[in-house]
Order: sequence, then structure tokens, then C-alpha cells
Amino acid sequence: MPDTVGPHPQYDTFADEFLDHARDGFYNAHYDRPACLALIGDVAGRTVLDAACGPGLYAEELVARGASVIGLDHSPRMVELAGKRVPAGDFRVHDLGEPLHWQLEDSVDVVLLALALEYVDDRISMLREFRRVLRPDGALVLSRLHPTGDWLRHGGNYFESRVIEETWNRGWNVRYWLTPLERTCSELRDAGFLIEELREPRPTLEAARLDPEAYRRLASTPEGFMTIRAVPDFRSRRPAVGSPRRP
Repeated sequence: MPDTVGPHPQYDTFADEFLDHARDGFYNAHYDRPACLALIGDVAGRTVLDAACGPGLYAEELVARGASVIGLDHSPRMVELAGKRVPAGDFRVHDLGEPLHWQLEDSVDVVLLALALEYVDDRISMLREFRRVLRPDGALVLSRLHPTGDWLRHGGNYFESRVIEETWNRGWNVRYWLTPLERTCSELRDAGFLIEELREPRPTLEAARLDPEAYRRLASTPEGFMTIRAVPDFRSRRPAVGSPRRP
């Protein structure tokens, strides 16, 4: 198997199913979204870049809280769904493996990358672009699969970064990176970020009614997700890029 995820927009083939699944589902509505939104904090009057926006579920909540949202996703169908769900947002198709050539330097207050880090091959270049477009007092909030949970499910060498392919219980075929936590930390550092906070979230109490067993497991073991809030490191020089700057 090639050691890359590749450029194919994997979620495009099941975008509508994913929306049905994630809108009120345990892992998205009662676990990841609340954790990411808590780390983002107050967004009233702020501009948020929702990278890998999916069908617009995070963007919907961010706009409701007073944010201006710029969303992007590799999947054309996801972008279509997001635009219908959040008419106030500005959504476009974009591959995170490519520069954000249309986004000005120092132009957003928050970048959100929810459960998409593991689908990008060149993560440092992507993170450097996030660093470029963030204002000096801005923040990157990301969530990812918990690396310990990955190791518990897949075994092998925890410290070896590798691509796996699997079929989820809805028949969705996906390819993504397994990486240790130290790799994510070093990639953030190399891209010019400092980790301000790292959380291992627990599901909301409401989730206990939806799936008591999953709630018990995720409230007591590192099998789910983790969230990170990172800020620009002013000790490092802003990466030089050929993308547009403010006049």
C-alpha cells in the first residue's frame, strides 16, 4: 500500500449519509463538536476558517454564535451541503494539500480543523498556511483521533507513522494516517505554533442516554479523540510563502 492518503476526496461518495450520521450522532454532536467549540471560545464578531468543513455542522453553530465563517472542503458535495445549511457562510472546494492562495495573510481569528488532520499527507505545509492566515492573536483548534486509541485498535509499532485503510460500520472505505502524539506536536512546532492547551475530552452527559456503553468507555479510556488549541509562536519566523499579503 502506498504510504500516502492521496488527493481523492474520500467523503464525497457518502457525504449525504455522513450528514445524517453526524447531525445528532454520538461521536460528532455529543463528543467532538462540543469539545472543539469549547476550545474555540467566544467567536462573536470574529472570522473563523473552518478547514475541512464537511456538511457545515460546526459552521452552523459558529455562525449562530456570531462568527463570520469561511469554509472549505475537498468534497464538492460537502461544500454544497454546507452552503445550503449555512447560507451566511462563504464555502469553497479546496484540497488542504494545496496553499490557501485565495486567503490573505493575517485575515482570520481562528482556524478550526476538526477530525481531518489524519487525511492530509503534507501536514506541515498545511499548518504553515494556517499560521500564515492567522492574525497574531489568533488560534488554531484541531481535533484528531487519539493516538493511543489508534494503537489499541490497530496494534503494531505505536511510534511508526503509517497509512491504514479500513471499512467503517456503515460501509465507508477510508484511508488515513496513524501517527503518534509526538509527531503531531513536532509538526505544530515546525509550522510555527505553540500548544496552548491539549484536552482529552469526555462525551456530554446527554450522550449517556444515546449509548451508555460508548459513554462509559469514552469517559474512562483514551479510545476516542483529542483536541488541541495552538497559537502562533512569535519566536519562530513566519514561513515565507507566495500567497497574498495584506496591502
